[in-house]
Amino acid sequence: MAEIKPVEPVAVRAATLWSVLATALLSSLLLGEGLGVNLLIVALPAALAAYFAARSAGRRPRPWTLVWALGGLALLVVPALRDAGLPTFLALVSALALGSLALHGSRTWPGILFGPPGLFWAISRGVRWGWRGLRERAEGSRGRWMPVIRTVVVAAVLLIVFGALFASADAAFSDLIGELSPDVSVSDGPWRFLLFVLGLLAALTAAHTAAAPPRWDRATVKEGRPRARMEWALPLIILNLLFAAFIAVQLAVLFGGYDKILRETGLTYSEYARQGFWQLLWVTLLVILVVALARRWAPRDGARDRTLVRVVLGVLCALTLVVVVSTLRRMDLYVDAYGLTRLRVSVAAMEIWLGVVIVLILVAGAVGGRWLPRAVAASAGAAVLAFGLLSPDALVAERNQQRYEASGKLDLVYLQELSADAVPALDRLPEPARSCALAGISRHLGGAADPWYATSWSESRARDILAKRKVDTSGQSCDLTAVPFGDDAGERDANSGESDSR
Repeated sequence: MAEIKPVEPVAVRAATLWSVLATALLSSLLLGEGLGVNLLIVALPAALAAYFAARSAGRRPRPWTLVWALGGLALLVVPALRDAGLPTFLALVSALALGSLALHGSRTWPGILFGPPGLFWAISRGVRWGWRGLRERAEGSRGRWMPVIRTVVVAAVLLIVFGALFASADAAFSDLIGELSPDVSVSDGPWRFLLFVLGLLAALTAAHTAAAPPRWDRATVKEGRPRARMEWALPLIILNLLFAAFIAVQLAVLFGGYDKILRETGLTYSEYARQGFWQLLWVTLLVILVVALARRWAPRDGARDRTLVRVVLGVLCALTLVVVVSTLRRMDLYVDAYGLTRLRVSVAAMEIWLGVVIVLILVAGAVGGRWLPRAVAASAGAAVLAFGLLSPDALVAERNQQRYEASGKLDLVYLQELSADAVPALDRLPEPARSCALAGISRHLGGAADPWYATSWSESRARDILAKRKVDTSGQSCDLTAVPFGDDAGERDANSGESDSR
């Protein structure tokens, strides 16, 4: 642990302290009403605090540092654009992880894995470092603090007095001030104070880590004892043969058609698709684990051993890519039978990303893999960003609106659970299906009382659409269970006696 422990950081700079204070104030003022562009606004002074602290410690940004920092800020755009909860949650977690990589400069698997949780361990060190720096500066510059305080007070008084006069003189200016300024009340005091403290702690932790990061890259994982060639290779060769046999069956099904398989198995079209998807997803996950363990115990006596390892694991990864394609094909069949849902979009996106990881492992096996940890982390961040920007709810609504036009099938129960991201596509449905589908979203959307900085672009767009074309279910019949396609569609079809065969 002595190698991992960070060095003693240099004294905190005034620019760092001001950036930390700005982060805390913006957190208390902007984060109380919800999530939107306010996250990005709060993150900018926190990033400046880390930058100033790193420069004081003599650390300079490297290309990968800029990749992680810009990637983390880009992920914070997702809450500003999208309303759905899952993409926002994944974007926040991924932004924290990429921010950690920017602060630590990690390049190995221990650094990639231990850096993000390590930020929580650095909170107390950051607070002590900030308090010590603040006390030292206060003791050394008592004469310079009063002019700064007087300047801030005078500026605040002028803004309040003249701003109130202008607001009372012109209604348009009053509305502008009301939209731009945070809505702060005395009753929100405890909540605002908590947000202030959280912003302060986060900015201090980031700045301290940037000045003196723990050296997680120095943590070493002991290599496993190499096995004999036959002991190591035979189980993997047998596994490769099993994969090859499965793929041969899949090709036979592809060229021979599904009707024969369905007759022989007694399964319906959608049951066949649903039966295999989850198992094949687990196959992909387990292959990555098998490759990691196989590399740990691989024989390492010379060029022949290296060639054996590359060939055996390379064949396994190549066959796994075919399984990934088969998995996605199963999902496509299931979507054809039941329609698209959030869960199906999410697991398909996960499978695509796992396929990308398999490709990266293949390339690393061929040319060397020092870059692999950072490439996997970057691919994960890019996948989460793409997932958020594409918006699963918008994809679900778009696909099922097209499906309704083609087949007349629609599950209004499920559509009412979607977020504001789905409103543009659902607005194209004919009445009464449009109003029935948008009724639930309209109720959850509420009014336009949320401030601009806590309102996503999807929410604002949805309110505009619903203001132009009102949702009206009065006197209309909404058959909410007629044609289900949600994630429990199989069970609901069984209860209703409806066949899902093609």
